[in-house]
Amino acid sequence: QAPLIESGGGLVQAGGSLRLSCAASGRTFSRNVMGWFRQAPGKEREFVAAISSSGLSTYYADFVKSRFTISRDNAKNTVFLQMNSLKPEDTAVYYCAASRGAMLTTRRGDYNDWGQGTQVTVSS
Repeated sequence: QAPLIESGGGLVQAGGSLRLSCAASGRTFSRNVMGWFRQAPGKEREFVAAISSSGLSTYYADFVKSRFTISRDNAKNTVFLQMNSLKPEDTAVYYCAASRGAMLTTRRGDYNDWGQGTQVTVSS
């Protein structure tokens, strides 16, 4: 199990930007598909973005395309989520997750390890 620790959340005005980071321990990070999910109060946890182990392939939920960018630095065991043009509806707890599978996936059940989450609040 690879502990995942998110950081970078906070309060931002609509239209602003935040960059989330997720630091992973363990020797398998570079082989993991990594994903970001979010959960707003009273709602199900939903997929946001995923990146392949090499970083060459990414996939996004429709509601964040062209606004968010997922990236990774395997030398530093870290995955990032750059969030631009933030909207109040982006307010949620954002979770980093690691999948031991080889394929990009949007399914929560395909991710084996989860971080504790970081709060993102976007004010209008």
